[in-house]
Amino acid sequence: MSGKPWRIIPRPLLETVLNNHAQHHRVPQPLILHGPRGVGKTTLILERLYEKWNTGPHITGYVDFAESIEQYHPKHGHSYPYTSWNLCPPPKLATLKTQLESCLESMARRAIKLGNISSAQIFTTLTKWHSPTTVLNQILKTDSGSKMRVVSRKNKVSTSNLWETAVFKLSAGVSEQELDGVFDKSVRVEEGSYYKEAMAALKLAKEVIGAQGKWRENAIRDLNSKGGFSRSLANSATDWPCLLLELLSLSAEMDYFQPKLVINNIEVLKNAVREDDKTICGSMYHDSLIWRIIGLGANERCLPVVLVTSDSYYSYRAFMDFGFPDIFISRETFGWTPAEAKLHMVDDYFSQSEWNVIVDVLGPNPRHLFEVYALKLSNYYQKVMNYESTFEDIVDLYLAYLQVNVVNPAMDKALLLLEKFAVDAQSGKIPKDKLRFGAPWRHPPKTNTSLWAKIQLMDFIQSLVSTGFAVNYFADCSLELLDDPSVLAMLEVGLLYTQRDPSFIRPVTRGIQRCLVRWLVQERIGLSFKNSVRYRWQRAIRGRSYRHLLLYNK
Repeated sequence: MSGKPWRIIPRPLLETVLNNHAQHHRVPQPLILHGPRGVGKTTLILERLYEKWNTGPHITGYVDFAESIEQYHPKHGHSYPYTSWNLCPPPKLATLKTQLESCLESMARRAIKLGNISSAQIFTTLTKWHSPTTVLNQILKTDSGSKMRVVSRKNKVSTSNLWETAVFKLSAGVSEQELDGVFDKSVRVEEGSYYKEAMAALKLAKEVIGAQGKWRENAIRDLNSKGGFSRSLANSATDWPCLLLELLSLSAEMDYFQPKLVINNIEVLKNAVREDDKTICGSMYHDSLIWRIIGLGANERCLPVVLVTSDSYYSYRAFMDFGFPDIFISRETFGWTPAEAKLHMVDDYFSQSEWNVIVDVLGPNPRHLFEVYALKLSNYYQKVMNYESTFEDIVDLYLAYLQVNVVNPAMDKALLLLEKFAVDAQSGKIPKDKLRFGAPWRHPPKTNTSLWAKIQLMDFIQSLVSTGFAVNYFADCSLELLDDPSVLAMLEVGLLYTQRDPSFIRPVTRGIQRCLVRWLVQERIGLSFKNSVRYRWQRAIRGRSYRHLLLYNK
């Protein structure tokens, strides 16, 4: 069956907001673009904005931390997962660091080509946060062998002289490949020397920071063995990308060189795994990087940084963890409303009767719409329709696909998280204020934690059904809902989303919502008589009730 090709539909309001932010060469705050999965955030950036942000004086570095997860990325011929990246194999932190640093280094080389970054600027920025004297002495001594004099107290050489000497020596070793794209071979010798010196200085700065990082490896190993947190050790891991960010921010110039950085799937960095105990963990690297971007913007203004994420942690809790509710610029998108989607979909892709079925069962989520349309154009659709089936059967088939491949595996993971909560509660790892009097999860058993976890999750889903799947977690300002381990488990696996405005927790799509109800019905049918009595006792005596959180914020 041939049909109209799917097109990328503009979103004028959101595009205008993001363009206004990107037009500034320096800004005081990073921007977070967040929303549920499948609403088109990545498509908006790559298909509608990225080309504009790389024309004229604009240059945009794009880093997608999910690229290294080959099983779930379009770059490797797959599609993004419906659920959280937490359910995917975590990537290595070293891979993500290389991605970020390579992107920033290419932007820095572009700035050198335009003459906006010089050796002197690199030295000034480096010495602002680091003392490179010892490393420079080591580099010069290694390069010159025994002929190089060791700097003593009686024979001191200024750091700037050491820097100039090291840059001069490195300039001679800069290869033609490193200079490709930085300047044309037809430039004058003096101009070529200037570019070559800046490239050598950038290379030297990376070597200095790398050497200083190696000196901290034993301290990091000790920190990892004992646990805890050290801001200086965390910052040492992000010194190089943050130095490049500062250099690019200082070199930004209106209508001449306006760099920007887009980091997609920033939540993947938080869950990255380290390869050995000589490096910090992914969450510490994530926090240090964001803290330093915030600090650079607040103190000196930073190039526009856009963080794109589908993790609802960044809709509210990240703002509180990093300081206060307005520490980031928040731009939340939920895709289309049913009326907007109807305007673009009906007649072009679906008939009115088909649309009525889709919006009632699946909602206007763009990813659902695209996949149902692709199913409609497939040969399988024609085979099914030949057996006097209806479009409702196709939608039901798609819903079954979501149930088996998305919701059920995610619920299994949520049950494991609840079992872990029960074990931690028995061992005293859970704070007492989260096991306060009256909490439905207050008395986890010592044995048969799997049944307890299932009853807890069923109780929670039933309470959501009773509230119409729309609970205002900020309604009474107590945030009690966010203490519920079932809520945290469902958020972690990505089936629920915490909206920022209005402050509701709800399933990511209407289709997922229907699958959650199906899961509840299936589990209730599968309970034995004894376990069914336990479930009913839980509902009657300790059952959750979030009806008081149905109020809207006025």
